[in-house]
Formats: sequence, C-alpha cells, structure tokens
Amino acid sequence: MDNMFEPIGESQTLSQRIERKIETAIREKRLPTGSKLPSERELCEMFAVSRTALREALRRLSARGLIDIKKGSGGYVSDYNIKNAISSLLLYYDLKFDKDLILQINQARAMFEPEIARLAAESRTDKHVKELRATIDDLINCNHDDIQAEADLVNKFHAKVTEASGNSFVIISMEPIFSLVPRIRNFIYANIEGEKNNILEKHEEIYASIRDKDGQKAFNAMSKLIDRTNEIYLEHLHKYNL
Repeated sequence: MDNMFEPIGESQTLSQRIERKIETAIREKRLPTGSKLPSERELCEMFAVSRTALREALRRLSARGLIDIKKGSGGYVSDYNIKNAISSLLLYYDLKFDKDLILQINQARAMFEPEIARLAAESRTDKHVKELRATIDDLINCNHDDIQAEADLVNKFHAKVTEASGNSFVIISMEPIFSLVPRIRNFIYANIEGEKNNILEKHEEIYASIRDKDGQKAFNAMSKLIDRTNEIYLEHLHKYNL
C-alpha cells in the first residue's frame, strides 16, 4: 500500500496529530466512506509512531463516530450521517447547559423562527395544518400541572412549523435547538403561574396565520412569542444559580 501518511513530528501530542491527519484524509475523501483503514502495523510505520499513540487516536476517532473499529477486522470509515452530527451537538449542549446557553438559544430562535414561520405559511400543506391544529388541541387539554407534557407539546408544535417550511436544511439545523427546549421550559416554567393562557393565545395566532397562508402575520406572531419567552427567561434566570 502507498504511504498515505507522512511521519509525525514532535511538536504536539502524537495521538492528537494522528487523529487530525486521519480525519483530514476522511474529509478529503482519500479515505472514503466504508473503506478499510490500513492495519495498525502499517499505520505505525506510516506515522513512525508507537501502537500506544496510534490506538489512542483511533479510540478518539471511533468515539466521535468517524471510524468503526471491528474486532478481528480493523478500522473502517463510518457513514457519518446527520444523526451523528446532531448527537455530537447535543453532547456539547448538555455539557454547556447554563444561563448563557439558554439565552443564546433563545437569541438564535428569535433570529430564525419568525422567518421559518413565514416560510411555513407560504409552503404548508393541508396535512401540516391538521397536525398543527391537533397539537394545539392536545396542549389545550394537557394537565397544566404536567410541565413535561406541556413542554413536549410546545416543542412538537414548533418542530411541526419547521417541518411545514419544507426546507430540509432548516429542519435539520433546528433539531438540536428544539431538543433542548423542553429541558429549558421545565427549568424556567416549573414555578410560573398564569402563562398557559398566554402561551395558547400566541400559538393560536401562529397557527391561524399559517393556516391562512399569511406569511407576515406568521412572522409577527412568532416574533411576539419568542420575545415573551425571552422576557420570562431574563426575569427568572437570575433566581437560579447555574
């Protein structure tokens, strides 16, 4: 086999540099999806490193989902799909979950979701309208004391609005954000009284605008909802020591 990799220098941690070089080869498709990596012996010779440094690099690549190590067979380049990418983002968000992340997520929602609602109003189908209506009806009938169920339904509504946009990139990009919304709502809304009626009213406005294919009204209604959410977050986050 041709010498795909050059020997490693000594200026950085060997395992990190090996990891980076193999990752680069995968990104540049010199190691395409499904292809088998050279054997440990061959890789050690290419990099001029010990098996210990190589195995640590391979372990990290495997943990990141870039390669799949099969016992008795060797390493293979993984089919790195959107599920892997979202999983990595969710891990990052879980580790970084604090007041700043909560406010940054809501800032991102304020930037994106009004435009998503506008697009949903322009692109929605009758099926989307029925699903949005059903979700609101479930929210109306939800036990107000069941904070988790209420949070899940609110999250489902926003995910359905995004789905109605018909833009697959938007749907994929918003999924990690929506995955955190129930957790944030549980944290903030658990001790807030009197918000359910306000939440329902604003979601009804968004629904009606999308149903009527009024993009500007959908934009405005979503903006009002996100602004109110941000007010609540700012008002109550200082009470918690995150």
